[in-house]
Amino acid sequence: MTTYKPESYPDAAPYLLVADVESSLAFLEAALGAAILRTTQRDGAVVHGEARVGDTVVMLGRAPGQPGAHVHLYLSDPDAAIARAIAADASLVQSMEERGDGDRRGGVKAPDGTTWWLARRVPTR
Repeated sequence: MTTYKPESYPDAAPYLLVADVESSLAFLEAALGAAILRTTQRDGAVVHGEARVGDTVVMLGRAPGQPGAHVHLYLSDPDAAIARAIAADASLVQSMEERGDGDRRGGVKAPDGTTWWLARRVPTR
C-alpha cells in the first residue's frame, strides 16, 4: 500500500493554472469524459480541482490572467471528443487529420484557454 500519495494517483500529474477551476472541471467532464476526483474551496470559490482523464490525473489551480497551457491526450475516439469539446464551447484550433507521424490528431481551445491536442495512433502503411 502506497502512503505518500492518494491511491491510484500517478507520481507526476499536470497542474494547469486556469481562471475558473469549476468551469474548467465541467468542460473536462463534458468534453473528455473526465471523472471529478475532488475540489478545494476557499471563500466560496473552487480554488483547486482534480480530475481523472483516462489514466491520468489532471490538477487545476485558480490563477486568473495566466496564459493557457497545452496538453496532449491520447484517446480511443478523438474525433468524438473534438465534437463534444466544441459542443462544450471550445474553439477548433486544428481539425482532425493524420499527421504523417503515426497519429491522427486535432486540437481545441477550451473556454479556460487550455489547448487540448487530442490524438490516437493509426496503423502505419
